[in-house]
Amino acid sequence: MFHLSSIPEWLLLCIYLFTMAPTIVVILLENRNPVKSLAWILVLIFLPLLGFILYLYLGQDYRKQKIVAKKSIRRLHNRPKENLEELDVDNSSLSESKKHLIHLLKNNSEALAFQGNDIRIYTNGVDTFDALFGEIEKATKEIHIEFYIIEDDEVGKKFRELLIRKASQGVRIRLIFDFVGSFHFKRPQQNELRAAGVELYSFLPAHFKITIRKNRINYRNHRKIVIIDGSVGFTGGVNIADRYLTGNKLGMWRDTFMRIEGPAIHGLQYAFLTDWFFVSRQLLSGDHFFPYIPPIPDRDNVVQVVTSGPDSDWENIQQGIFVAVTSATRYVYVQTPYFMPTDIVMSALQTAALGGVDVRVMMPEKTDTPMTQSCSYSYITQSLEAGVKIYLYRNAFMHSKAIVIDDEISTVGSANMDFRSYEQNFELNAFIYDQKSAVELKEIFLADQQLCTEITLEEWSNRPISTRIKESVARLFSPLL
Repeated sequence: MFHLSSIPEWLLLCIYLFTMAPTIVVILLENRNPVKSLAWILVLIFLPLLGFILYLYLGQDYRKQKIVAKKSIRRLHNRPKENLEELDVDNSSLSESKKHLIHLLKNNSEALAFQGNDIRIYTNGVDTFDALFGEIEKATKEIHIEFYIIEDDEVGKKFRELLIRKASQGVRIRLIFDFVGSFHFKRPQQNELRAAGVELYSFLPAHFKITIRKNRINYRNHRKIVIIDGSVGFTGGVNIADRYLTGNKLGMWRDTFMRIEGPAIHGLQYAFLTDWFFVSRQLLSGDHFFPYIPPIPDRDNVVQVVTSGPDSDWENIQQGIFVAVTSATRYVYVQTPYFMPTDIVMSALQTAALGGVDVRVMMPEKTDTPMTQSCSYSYITQSLEAGVKIYLYRNAFMHSKAIVIDDEISTVGSANMDFRSYEQNFELNAFIYDQKSAVELKEIFLADQQLCTEITLEEWSNRPISTRIKESVARLFSPLL
């Protein structure tokens, strides 16, 4: 017979077993990456109540549930084909490695390849916002905007005032912002824009209810898209925030943003309209959104705008980066704020380095959270052992997401080199096949390298054992960060 005092313990044990066991079974049946599954199981075992709540909000795999109904959006593909100057890849003069990558990205993400674009790259906040706000100021018909973060600071205020002024001039403005990322973009500011005529929606607003099917807070829209009058566009890693102009506790934020003019605008437009349908259920398609845009003379580049996220069957951007890195014969230069590569990307970097390719990874010396910094640092030793060169950017906070390969292939976008960007977030990267852009990005990397400290294997191996243990423990949670 059990004593009354033992009943609470038995009740807790029953609650634990009936809650944790089914949840662990669900995780196992999802057949995810074993490392990711094990991380969640450890969280559930050692932090049962907190772990269960975190799993409900952060751990569920919605990729197979198709939280964006692709079938409903396929009508967007009724873009007027005669208006699209899509590259005939097979009959082009591109190298076989480029053709292979273009075919991959077309098959896994339906990313069309467009030739003849004007590309301009910005690496500091002043030039970025001058160019972005300057093009918005020129708008006469329509502006489409999508950002992960819109802050309520000086840049955010200037951004809102600009949109209100353009709306008063009769320009139609559609705006998407991420609910979590734009936490400081409050309802009063939103209502001010709506009152001026700006149409805006938040992406996957969080519902703090403990329900299995509705909590999608883990899947954030990390994309950055701006399209002005269907002819000029921007994308990259920059958000609407003062940190790019005046800095914060990490110093000035160093990021990469790019302006695109030419047929590749259709790729940005398609990505935005797909997201717009998801948040508003308004299907916008046809000639008005996809007008004929001829290739710009003397621009031989090819651009693919590639999206990835839980709405896609494949991890599109990750696959593209894997193929691009494994095709390298001379060098691979990577800039990323968080270095927590998946096994496939880490293997590509190590294999390239072991094969004699000059592989360099640049990351910030300090990040915005200690956990991510420790986790990123845990990948350095095995990288150095394979011959990958690691550079810690000490000037400020390196937030750029850019990769350049062999003066031929480059990618700039929103995707960090981590699990979250490759497997969970809605991301967008432009893949560029062009010597001019690649050389420019290479020179930018080499200039940034002068502001870095290169890490050697000897000095890294001599760090205190307590530091290495902390980093190794943090790495267990890399699929969750």
